[in-house]
Amino acid sequence: MDMGVGFMMSFGVCHGHAVENFFVAGSASALCSGRHARSHIGAQLCRATRISLKTGFKWLRRFRAEGGPGLRDRSRQPHSSPNRTPERWLAAIRVLRRKHSRWGGRKIYARLRQHYPRARLPKARTITDWLGRWRGKTVRRPRTPPGPRRPRPSLTVPQGPNDVWTVDFKGWFRTRDGQRVNPLTVRDLFSRFMLGIRLLPLAHAPVQQYFQALFRRYGLPRIIRVDHGAPFAGEGPLELARLSAWWLRLGIGVEFTRRGCPQDNGAHEQMHRIYKAYTAAPPAATPAAQQRRSSRWVHYYNHQRPHEALGQQVPARRYYKSRRRYHGALLPSRYPRGWHTRQVSPRGFIHWQGRARGIGRAFGGERIGLKPVRKGEHEVYFGKHLIGVLMDADPGAMRSARWSTTKPRTQQP
Repeated sequence: MDMGVGFMMSFGVCHGHAVENFFVAGSASALCSGRHARSHIGAQLCRATRISLKTGFKWLRRFRAEGGPGLRDRSRQPHSSPNRTPERWLAAIRVLRRKHSRWGGRKIYARLRQHYPRARLPKARTITDWLGRWRGKTVRRPRTPPGPRRPRPSLTVPQGPNDVWTVDFKGWFRTRDGQRVNPLTVRDLFSRFMLGIRLLPLAHAPVQQYFQALFRRYGLPRIIRVDHGAPFAGEGPLELARLSAWWLRLGIGVEFTRRGCPQDNGAHEQMHRIYKAYTAAPPAATPAAQQRRSSRWVHYYNHQRPHEALGQQVPARRYYKSRRRYHGALLPSRYPRGWHTRQVSPRGFIHWQGRARGIGRAFGGERIGLKPVRKGEHEVYFGKHLIGVLMDADPGAMRSARWSTTKPRTQQP
């Protein structure tokens, strides 16, 4: 029964006029005695019907404006849904579904990610739900409860070269022959020294190979700072991707800037504007020519262009190579006695208690440690990093650790 109708029936009337007259009479009689008496009379009526004074006058206002139909309960559907899937992506999903009728949500998500590598796409599970709705049924999978929240690390203020390297892909553009290029830029934050620019696809393997070359030439930094774009960050535990997990295995700390906050890496973004003005306005004729132009600009930026933040010195005067040499070997994964260890499959699963449990693709091929907490509960570690909690009672993946949403502060190294 609707609340408004029940409110009227409790007085044994079929129309709202009796309710209105009661309120009006009570208000009129209270004119001589002030607000306190008027509130007391309204409170008596609402107490008799077991509703709040605010609710009682709400029904009265609705009856005056709409009559009897105004006493029916209204829809609770929100006027706006910020988390609703945008029509742009629904249309793209329909197009791919028509072309590939046997594809599911994961394959459609993978294809969308190829075309829109840095866009905020709907998750594969959301795409699967939409496919189910369009087929006339809703696919509901059990959702894994959220894992532990960890305080977001502060952004480090470098005190010397190789304390912090900042890394980003400059926004793509096309060379004059129409080919799309994505410049990967790497810079030392303390000295402003450009470590390199390379035109690469936004994929794990070529970016990892380029960093191997940089590490052999300059050594290992203490920290690498990146944004949440591919291939640096992922959607799994602690926002790690295969590339950032590899950095951790090398003993390099990883700092993520906040989503949608380019000012967290403002010096790097400023360098991008200078790079564009010198080399991409207009761009070169071909990607190969653009790469040669970029390499020449790196030498000019490091050895000829004075930098105001360095007292008009050139970055090459402030930079020196890291003492931490790169030999290609990863730090061994060792865990304390009493912990369980498991090898993560390339698809991101481990075998635990007779079932396959999801850990995350970022850790494929790595060994993780499971620290017993209590019966049926284990904390999952990747090296020294807590990446989630594995509950025996959960049906699927582990409960992934997430960073808190607080603003990262700057800290001295």
